[in-house]
Amino acid sequence: MAKSGAVWGIDIGQSALKALRCRPHESGERLVVDAFEYIEYPKLLSQPDAEPEQLVADALQTFLERNELKGDRVAMSVPGQAGLARFIKLPPVEQKKIPDIVKYEARQQIPFQLEDVVWDYQPLAGGSQDEGFALETEIGLFAMKRDQVARSLEPLQRAGIEVDFIQLAPLALYNYACFDLLSDTVAEEFDPENPPPSTVLLSLGVDTTDLVITNGFRVWQRSIQIGGSHFTKALTKELKLTFTKAEHLKKNAAKAEDPKAVFQAMRPVFSDLVAEVQRSIGFFTSNNRGAELKEVVAIGNAMKLPGLQRFLSQNLEIPVKLVDEFEHLSGGSVTAQPAFQQNRLAFPVAYGLCVQGLGRGQMGTNLLPDDIVTERIVRSKKPWAVAAAALLMLGLALNYSQYVSAYSTVDVDGEWQGPMNEAKQLDSQVGTFKSANDTVTAKFEEIRQIGENLASNVDGRLLWLELWKGVVSAVPQDTRPESEREATAEDIMAREEVHITSFDCQFYPDLSTWFAGVSDIWQEAEKDRARQENASAPADGAEAEAADGAAAGDPGAMAGGPPPGAEGGVPGGMGGEGGFGGGEGGLGGGEFGGGGEFGDPSAGGAAAGGPSGEGWVVQLVGHHFHNKKGDINGPEFVNKTLVDNLLNGSIMLPDGPPGPDGRPTMVEVPLSELGIGYPVIVTKKSIETVVYDPEAIEVDPRGGAMGGRPRRMGPVGRPGPQGAGDQPGAEAPKMIELQRYDFVVQFVWKPTPRHARMNPDSAAGAEGDPAGLATDF
Repeated sequence: MAKSGAVWGIDIGQSALKALRCRPHESGERLVVDAFEYIEYPKLLSQPDAEPEQLVADALQTFLERNELKGDRVAMSVPGQAGLARFIKLPPVEQKKIPDIVKYEARQQIPFQLEDVVWDYQPLAGGSQDEGFALETEIGLFAMKRDQVARSLEPLQRAGIEVDFIQLAPLALYNYACFDLLSDTVAEEFDPENPPPSTVLLSLGVDTTDLVITNGFRVWQRSIQIGGSHFTKALTKELKLTFTKAEHLKKNAAKAEDPKAVFQAMRPVFSDLVAEVQRSIGFFTSNNRGAELKEVVAIGNAMKLPGLQRFLSQNLEIPVKLVDEFEHLSGGSVTAQPAFQQNRLAFPVAYGLCVQGLGRGQMGTNLLPDDIVTERIVRSKKPWAVAAAALLMLGLALNYSQYVSAYSTVDVDGEWQGPMNEAKQLDSQVGTFKSANDTVTAKFEEIRQIGENLASNVDGRLLWLELWKGVVSAVPQDTRPESEREATAEDIMAREEVHITSFDCQFYPDLSTWFAGVSDIWQEAEKDRARQENASAPADGAEAEAADGAAAGDPGAMAGGPPPGAEGGVPGGMGGEGGFGGGEGGLGGGEFGGGGEFGDPSAGGAAAGGPSGEGWVVQLVGHHFHNKKGDINGPEFVNKTLVDNLLNGSIMLPDGPPGPDGRPTMVEVPLSELGIGYPVIVTKKSIETVVYDPEAIEVDPRGGAMGGRPRRMGPVGRPGPQGAGDQPGAEAPKMIELQRYDFVVQFVWKPTPRHARMNPDSAAGAEGDPAGLATDF
């Protein structure tokens, strides 16, 4: 729809509907009023027996019968007390960041969720910029709840009037004052240090009074809950009249039989109004020390009450004048009509709405919801979209007709028939070949699957043997001949060997369940290995002292270790499906189970970077005596030997193709290719002093467990109680003291058959078949 360039400003008040239709003047400094409406309701909207919705609907119907709005834009006002207005000074900030700062301030200043309100803001005049930074910037922030906006729009939407602007009535008065009363002041440059005098606009309505103070650049407003109806209510109370008679008497007080009694009845309301105005002005001046109030401009038909203007002037000590003309509004015969002259005081709000709608207002904020604006934009684009679709269809139809016309010239039954038949025959032959190929491929896949199953059955019998061989190769051994060994503490504690006393395993449907309980230990060990690889110089200072403390068996040297004298114990037997359990120190029970330090592994979930899928967890329980002070000892020795071997070790296996003699070729296979990984020490033990009978010690050159019956030291270093094998009365054997460290190591094993290692692309061997192996084992 083409726009006419005119704007209707509609002010739906409590007593009447006021409207002005304005368009720009040729001079650019004035507006021309083409039409006006003042439609008074039969009753005030706030009267007890009134029906506000029906009264407003009837007034709008009358308005539409008298005027044509097609092509005109519409601006409407809402009462000041229905919205929220805040004026905020911003700190120095980049110009482009002002919207973000304002949104933050809106969340602080508006006492509702931003999604529940319609809000807008505008920087006020007078700020400055320096190198992209906004200085002395003051913004006006205005908001209304969405349900209040909807209630205000509902009467106009029912009447078929589309609203383009929604503005608070006090801000419409501000636009009117800047355009009509303070135009010369606004044209000058604003000096914050020496602001121009301010004008007070006092708009007396039916139920409330809007007080606006502005110098053309800054604005301050407040709604006072006293209006013209309060004078009427005072008359009904004091003179015992009905509301309708009291309203008529108020409008004709000078013609009453006893004017003095009428004014005496209304005097308390006069006093209350002046007190509220004085209090508001006092608050403004206390917050704006340099402000100078020039005059009070009275607005609203209620200001025509006899004696009110003189009463305000005497008590406020500021000149109070009524609006007798609009200096920048040209109307000719329209403004000369008696109805316009009689109700001139009621039109400033509608005038200010027209000023904003024509782009001449100082305040351009709009509280029209965005969804309504978007809906109208889409609706305005629909005709163009339909036209574009029609043109597209027309173009496609023309293009199709051209192809049909060209096709009609082709002799299909003549020279094209032979090549088309050959093409169909070739297509049929290709389909036959493809079907035959699919059949052969399916047979090949069936035979390949049978072969892989046979290979898997053969290789599966070797998996546990390979695991055992890998673990044995990873256990450090003292390779010296037995003749070179001595049954002394120095010799035993110098042997670089580890004694394994227990080998257990547990199948897990999901290895991440186990890893969730040991992920912290694994990650810390990984960090230690990375630091050792990157270290270029030996540790000194505090690190050397920490190393000495660990070498001396100081339990405090181990992070999170038990207090001195605590016995950690070793893991017990295999637990249920949830993990290792049943013994002290095992997963699922004891130090690291259930309610232990690592919590319930079954509730941990998959840890980042750990194993997943089904597989086995192998547990090695053992100890070592390599704990001389100054040497690598305790858990560090286990990490340097057993754990490092499990990570980086390898074994020789017959994994290569057969040689000339028909025997398989021995190939070095890393333990990681057997599926071994993630070895961790899961116990927190301290190095203990134990006493052994050297004659009872069995020396196993293969790294087996040491025999003999250890005796723990008593409180003063004497041997403890005799063992079960001690003979009463026998001579006490010579005992030796050793430093012993007990540990439990767990690692993951995801069985990888030989054919899967030789053929990594085989889908069957990518993960092995641990579930099947669990059944076999």
